[in-house]
This record gives sequence, C-alpha cells and structure tokens, in this order.
Amino acid sequence: MKKHDRIVAVVREWVEKAEEDFAVAVFLVGKSGSCPAAVVCFHAQQAIEKYLKAALVAGEIAFPKTHNIKQIMALMPPRERPVLSGRDQDRLTDYATVTRYPGAYDPITLSEARRAVALARRVRSEMRKHLPKESLRRKGK
Repeated sequence: MKKHDRIVAVVREWVEKAEEDFAVAVFLVGKSGSCPAAVVCFHAQQAIEKYLKAALVAGEIAFPKTHNIKQIMALMPPRERPVLSGRDQDRLTDYATVTRYPGAYDPITLSEARRAVALARRVRSEMRKHLPKESLRRKGK
C-alpha cells in the first residue's frame, strides 16, 4: 500500500469516528427537554477534536494523546485552523476533561449544548475542506 493510501485510510478512520460523535451530539440535542446537555457537549468536543486530528494526520503532523483543543490547534498550519476563540477552545476542552465527571462546576444548559453543536457543525465543515476527498467517503463506496 502506498504512503498516500495509508494516510488516507487513517484520516478516514478519524473522520468516521468524528462523524459518529457528531451524529450523537446532533441527535441528543434534538431531544430538547430530556436532552443530556453535558453528554451533547462531550460528543461535540469529541467530533471537533477528531476532525482536528484527522487534519493533522493528513498533513503528516504528529500529535500527543490529548483532549486539549488549544494544544491540538497550535500544531496545525495557521491557514488550516478553524476559527475558534480561546474561550471556546478552553470550554471545549473542559467538556472532555472536567464536565464528564462529578465535580464543582456550573451545570451545562441546553443553550450551551446547542452552541457546542453549532461549533462542531462549523468546525466539521471547515475541516472537511482540508482533508483528502477520498477520506470523506465511507469504506467501500
């Protein structure tokens, strides 16, 4: 298998996992009153993180095992970085590292969950423009 084909295969794996998280977040946020907002935010963060890592794989840029969005974005070429404020990056990181567990933090609202999904939708759209087209197709299609 050629190097390009191996890279595309790994990028596709990251994209597929990102798409799973994105689908879960979108589905759950649609539950309105019974929406588990913290879980929505976790999956939105995961979708963003995995799309960023897919782009790093495509660019052959090594990255550490981390959920820290700022740290991941700092590795990306500036022209490929999605637009995310520092505050958004910090909050997204919290969704993966702090709010997943019991602790002293403000409850996550449905409004905040909707915002997280909107960020995930935007980052997903931006990142897909930078990925190899063949990595965006499902296996066997």
